[in-house]
Amino acid sequence: MEIPKAKPEQTCCPIIELRQYTLHPGKRHVLIDLFDREFIEPQEALGMKIIGQFRDVDNRNRFVWLRGFRDMASRAQALQDFYGGPVWKAHREAANATMVDSDNVLLLRPALPTSGFSLEGKHRLASGANAIPKELVVATVYYFAAPPDAGFVNFFEQTLKPVVTDTGASILAHFVTEDSENTFPALPVREGENVFVWFARFNDQPAYELHVAALGRTPRWRDEISGELARRLKQAPEVLKLSPTACSLL
Repeated sequence: MEIPKAKPEQTCCPIIELRQYTLHPGKRHVLIDLFDREFIEPQEALGMKIIGQFRDVDNRNRFVWLRGFRDMASRAQALQDFYGGPVWKAHREAANATMVDSDNVLLLRPALPTSGFSLEGKHRLASGANAIPKELVVATVYYFAAPPDAGFVNFFEQTLKPVVTDTGASILAHFVTEDSENTFPALPVREGENVFVWFARFNDQPAYELHVAALGRTPRWRDEISGELARRLKQAPEVLKLSPTACSLL
């Protein structure tokens, strides 16, 4: 009797925005309350996916969120419909009043067909939930002088990923720059960037700190991986430690 093959896990989404907002001091909770209450369902009703929204642990004036799309054409239409629609018009002044800058946006695509976010089985808490999850999501951004090639993706998959997994990280997804023309120029994105971004989950902040300490004691990380990264990258990695909001899906 032939055993049926497991169904491949479905991932979301072919296009991702990693959005980092700098906010006025003391306004992050205002934006999070507004975002979780008013902006998630209307965007998803237009075909977008709100993958996660977060507090930056190291910067109390930064709000980070992830938005996914089927492709660049549908992105243009969905953004036009949302930002030209009644929900944004009703709440844009309140939202914009919290922000200093909202243009720090990386447009990304999965590095491999299977390396996007898997959201199967995940459920978002209803608006009004106020318990802050203990989990920590860490986004690591690698910057390159040129687009990262298949050799680096293979290095990540075959060498780096096993080491960080063995030291306590749960890898969620990894991406590279989507270099298509911005199909909705009313919302700027960072152009001319060549990045590789990977996301990992930890049970809490202490678990992440144990992971970092374990990496430092791992000979392969110290002797091989760190040197390879230093050789390939044009600058130090950017590490975002992200605490999910109560209504974050991720």
